[in-house]
Amino acid sequence: MNSTVITFPGSNCDRDMDVALKKFGFKNKMVWHDDLELPKSDLVVLPGGFSYGDYLRCGSMASKSKIMKSVLNFAQGGGKVMGICNGFQILVEAGLLPGVLLRNKYMEFICKNVYVKINNKDNSYFKGIKKDTLELHIAHNEGNYFCSKEQIKEIDDNNQIALFYSNIVGNVNKENNPNGSIKNIAGIFNKEKNILGMMPHPERMIDPALSGEDGSIFFENLINNLR
Repeated sequence: MNSTVITFPGSNCDRDMDVALKKFGFKNKMVWHDDLELPKSDLVVLPGGFSYGDYLRCGSMASKSKIMKSVLNFAQGGGKVMGICNGFQILVEAGLLPGVLLRNKYMEFICKNVYVKINNKDNSYFKGIKKDTLELHIAHNEGNYFCSKEQIKEIDDNNQIALFYSNIVGNVNKENNPNGSIKNIAGIFNKEKNILGMMPHPERMIDPALSGEDGSIFFENLINNLR
């Protein structure tokens, strides 16, 4: 399986993602945001970080990078595209996913482990995964997912919610919502389920020495589904 990680000015999780993908069998290539073409890919990843210093709006400047035209064409052709944290912000700014990501509810940067409940397994990202709740890491200042009433109805109707913030047993309530996201949303799909945006970082949880291995479960399941 071939994967591509896009590096933007200010990306800081691109190498972490490269390590994670290679560990589980992807042949990964790193592509600079100013390039025009993607290499042959089964998966394209927009990594976490602070592209362009998060000026204007997080992800807004990165969404206009030259490589994004190829990412858009790849996604519209059914290619798998995953955005993690800042990558999620770039996807919504590019119009590939609905909604926006606002400042966290308490106006503070959050850096900690959280639990997320998998809401939809009828897709290449989570089909057959052996756990319903994962422990992953978040590190963001603008992770508060918001959309209009009309959009949230459409997202619900199309089963586009990928992940909810929850507790260890999968209970979804405001006590387990770290940033104020509407309905505890931690990740969403597009209608076709080939694009996934999520705030938690699975690439940070691939080794016991890195505080957990639930990210390993995610990546191992993903490559098995793409084979």
